Amino acid sequence: MANLLLEIGTEEIPAKFMPSALKQLQELAENKFKETRIDYTQINTYGTPRRIVLFVQGLPEKQEDLIQEVKGPSAKVAFDNEGKPTKAAQGFARGQGVEVTDLKVKETDNGTYVFALKKETGKPVAEVLAEILPDLVVGIHFPKPMRWGSLEIRYARPIRWLVALLDNQVINFNIEGLASNNISRGHRFLGSQEICISSADEYFKLMEENFVIVDQNKRQEMILNQIKDLADSVQGIVEPDKELLEEITFLIEYPTALMGGFNPKYLELPKEVVITPMKEHQRYFPVLTKTGELLPKFITVRNGNAEYLEVVQEGNEKVLEARLADAKFFYDEDRKVKLADYVEKLKAIVFQEKLGTVYEKVERIQKGTGFLAQLLEVDTLVKEKALRAAFLSKADLVTNMVYEFPELQGVMGEKYALTSGEDPVVAQAIFEHYLPRHGEDKLPQSMEGALVSIADKIDTIAGCFAVGIEPTGSQDPYALRRQAAGICSIILDKQLDLNLTVLIEQALDNYEGKLDLNKEKLIQTIYNFFEQRVRNILHEKGHRYDVIESIITAGYDNLSQTILRAQALEKVKGTDTFSKLLTAFTRANNLAKKAESNIIKEEYLVEKVEQDLYAELIRVEKQVKENIETQDYQLALEAVANLEEQINAFFEGVMVMVEDENIKNNRLALLCKVTKLVEPIADLTKIVQD
Repeated sequence: MANLLLEIGTEEIPAKFMPSALKQLQELAENKFKETRIDYTQINTYGTPRRIVLFVQGLPEKQEDLIQEVKGPSAKVAFDNEGKPTKAAQGFARGQGVEVTDLKVKETDNGTYVFALKKETGKPVAEVLAEILPDLVVGIHFPKPMRWGSLEIRYARPIRWLVALLDNQVINFNIEGLASNNISRGHRFLGSQEICISSADEYFKLMEENFVIVDQNKRQEMILNQIKDLADSVQGIVEPDKELLEEITFLIEYPTALMGGFNPKYLELPKEVVITPMKEHQRYFPVLTKTGELLPKFITVRNGNAEYLEVVQEGNEKVLEARLADAKFFYDEDRKVKLADYVEKLKAIVFQEKLGTVYEKVERIQKGTGFLAQLLEVDTLVKEKALRAAFLSKADLVTNMVYEFPELQGVMGEKYALTSGEDPVVAQAIFEHYLPRHGEDKLPQSMEGALVSIADKIDTIAGCFAVGIEPTGSQDPYALRRQAAGICSIILDKQLDLNLTVLIEQALDNYEGKLDLNKEKLIQTIYNFFEQRVRNILHEKGHRYDVIESIITAGYDNLSQTILRAQALEKVKGTDTFSKLLTAFTRANNLAKKAESNIIKEEYLVEKVEQDLYAELIRVEKQVKENIETQDYQLALEAVANLEEQINAFFEGVMVMVEDENIKNNRLALLCKVTKLVEPIADLTKIVQD
């Protein structure tokens, strides 16, 4: 068994491109090996800024033989009455490269046919690899590919070398004039620029000797251990930051962490003002005390060894000092003006070309916040504070600090609100209205923050859809999917009795007179846009696909009730009574589709079984209605399930499709009433019986 090494050597690739590139290469390799009938033990992909690596273990000497059974003409056509092959059989055999005598006659579902058994001997794996490796290299797609020189190939960054080894054998191929070989390169400054690799198995050791840790998982572990040791040395901690850690991992080839410091006077600034320049601009890890207070220390990771660390430390400290000095200046200048006085300046900031300024957006957020407060009947004081937060929600966008550090929007709004003498609840809501900012982010804790957040997000969604800006594929410039998911999460977290349709309609009303709207169509389009978000939520809560389909089909306007309906259906679905009902219900539903009317006339209920079913239906209908009003969907479903006996008795006792039109239509209407009982809860036709 042999091992394969493929190394694509490049100029430095942006860190954010790497995780996707490695995943793509893994999938491409798995698919290609399957397609070309090459077995393997394990496939791994690795990456640094200057190389993308594929390492495959346990490859055979040759690919598997291909044995293929090809269907030919029918036996009647292939052989005459005496059993001799006809021209059809001879032509088929010739076309498949086999002898007529090798044709097999087999019975199929469609009759008796002749088959040719073709066998293709597997090629040496090295030969196949020479064909597929170029496809693996160029098959990786990047967000912003580039061309270089006069070459046609597009890649994240220019490819400078290619290593392809099957054990100690070079696999020869060529991409745009660049030939594969066994010569790699080490660290740009510390390693050799010409490393001869004798065997695939010695690759990782040779690279490490040349200051390249190829395995990103090993690099990350080294970084984490070094950071922890440095933080421990000052009795501090570093809070986990997956994104920053991943970025740094793919920015370096040989990690050496070091600690620097800054003037303690900057600790007088809000913690976020110090941390943001560290993380977002310098890729530093802030160091905190065990109780979460910021220390005048930072940890950074050098791409190299431990030599001259003091010089590197000094350089990093100077850069951070300049950043923090700017931040202090901005902070001091911004506080000379009250936050409310910044609002007027929003008239000069365009939110979106067709949707007007940020100031106009603030006005719509205020309207939406007031509408929600009234609809949900919140306390008067909560409404007042929410409206004040809505008014101030975007004011920090025109401050010096947020202009320089956009990541601090909302954060600075809260800080400046407090220094301007605003109510702490208002300040908190200003920050919270941006939440959640991503899938794993926290949600607004205050009702005021929740109201402003929903109003802001639905305004963006409604406005964008109104001017034709809709997410397509990976394109979602206004993060509408995230905003919709955020609305759903807040509604469910706060258990708000809020209908999506009403929410969407009010948001569109705010654009009346400014935009030419086809409101009915837009409401439906935006409502449908929320469907995938609701599906995701139900899936994350562990509901089966058929339950999700059943609930969604019945409607998801009220999200809190949608979740309760799904939970109730899951609980009832596994019971024997419900399983029996499902069979009867499906039968009733199939016939109910033929009903011309759902009006039941008692004078046409001629048989006792249909009279009994009708009487029970009236009772259960009332009970189900009461259960739905109190949101006890499980009890409602159980009440319907208990009809199973009467429904079966009905089918056994009467013929539905009789000649008498009045009786027939009455019985169909009766079945229609049965199916409509659960319509507000779930579409039972979507449930799959186990």
